[in-house]
Amino acid sequence: MKVAVLGVGLIGGSIGMAASEHVAGAEVVGFGRSSERLDRARALGAIHRVAGSLEEALDEAEVCFCCAPVGALPEQVGAALAAAPPDCVVTDVGSVKRGLVETFGDERFVGGHPIAGAETAGVEHARGDLFQGAVWYLTPTGSSSGILYERLYRLIASLGARPAAVDAASHDRLLAAVSHLPHVMANVLISQAAGRGDLPRVGPSFRDATRVAGANSAIWTDIYIANRSAIADEVDAAVEGLRRASEMLRASDADAVTAWNEQAAADRRRVLDADSPEGAVQELRLTVPNRPGIVAQVALALAQAGVNIVDLALAPASDMRTGAITLWIAGEEQAGRARQLIGDLGFPVA
Repeated sequence: MKVAVLGVGLIGGSIGMAASEHVAGAEVVGFGRSSERLDRARALGAIHRVAGSLEEALDEAEVCFCCAPVGALPEQVGAALAAAPPDCVVTDVGSVKRGLVETFGDERFVGGHPIAGAETAGVEHARGDLFQGAVWYLTPTGSSSGILYERLYRLIASLGARPAAVDAASHDRLLAAVSHLPHVMANVLISQAAGRGDLPRVGPSFRDATRVAGANSAIWTDIYIANRSAIADEVDAAVEGLRRASEMLRASDADAVTAWNEQAAADRRRVLDADSPEGAVQELRLTVPNRPGIVAQVALALAQAGVNIVDLALAPASDMRTGAITLWIAGEEQAGRARQLIGDLGFPVA
């Protein structure tokens, strides 16, 4: 199978690596604006060869991944469809889908969006396991070829991801709520704190809540504008939620505040459980000394015992001497085993 990757950065490079590792006989061909980056991608094993033109990249390709920033995707997808063979499925990896899907009614185009990535960018950070267990949204329409959709679905599943079909408008509303709004809120929170006369010391909760503040403007300005209506709706809903919280606090209504807080805890559990294909997710937090290899020690101990870590987060203390590791473990039994193993290592678990 010939796979064309247009734009070989973190996502495009990871697609190439994953295809090389998991798809028998895959030939990954890269094309982009920077020959230097493409040569780097080939040296890193993200692609097998560099195409000298878009037409060469698409010649006899069975699948084409368009990996440009959201603002550049319409032009890139249009060019790909113009050059692609009749039996080549063309997809993208952008986080906003409706405008793109409405622009192209070609049966060969199926919008896509892997829920995977990192805070780093560039093919230097690409890895073949980036999509393992990740949801990969696909937005087929009534004009999409069933055969080509199936080919894309099977390929994405072979990369380790969990393909899920959703209509483009629903995708954009969902991402506005769970991805785009958190970026907006992070920007607001960090600027509110920075605007104080006396800059505050911050704790792990503030670091977690503002981790994505000021994310790459070259990427995020396009996302904000492309999904502006859905994001604005979510901002309005968040403002209303904050207004209700303000009223409860000003009224000193302890019962209402308790109910509000308990409901948030229940809602969080429900959202996290729905995101896990392996059952209910349990959250464990442990305090560890800040020394080299500590994360590997914990992770390897759990892996050797067959405990699967769904996700983890690190939060160093302000003095950098200790830190907190938060682990999300699928299933009560595995969480109990993880708690015991971590305790045996000598670390307190909450």
